[in-house]
Amino acid sequence: MRARDLAVEYEYVTVDSDALAAARLMAEHRLPGLLVLGRDGEPAAILPGSQMIKVLVPEYVIEDPTLAAVVDEKHADRLCRSLIGRRVGDCLPRNAPAPPVADPDDTALEVAALMSRVRSPLVAVAERSGTGTTPRLLGVITAAHLLHELLREVDDPGGAAGPHP
Repeated sequence: MRARDLAVEYEYVTVDSDALAAARLMAEHRLPGLLVLGRDGEPAAILPGSQMIKVLVPEYVIEDPTLAAVVDEKHADRLCRSLIGRRVGDCLPRNAPAPPVADPDDTALEVAALMSRVRSPLVAVAERSGTGTTPRLLGVITAAHLLHELLREVDDPGGAAGPHP
């Protein structure tokens, strides 16, 4: 299997997208993270769900988790309001690394190695048409989708893996 065959359409946002809308997109589709494109359309970052949640939690609670117990539920239920008026770019860590990008011809093992090395829940698959050009996004491979495809090879008794007990 090649990356181009594994890539699927996936929701993405830009650095200028509304942060509250991005959080809703992530929640409604139960996504592990969002691919963030830069102003030039090139993959710029991955916004994991855990980072979006970190943006919601007040800094004083992150520094002293025992304070979370004294915040009443009414206040806690309003945490997402902190996203109003913010952009996705505001939610990214200052030194957010560039997202992992696989070449369309990369094998499943190459994609798995890339995903493992950078500890990312997803990998963008993009094709460059020439030096200095903006890559064309073909899709995304999530860890769950990659596992599903790799397990299918194990579960297919007539496949290359052969029968299993």
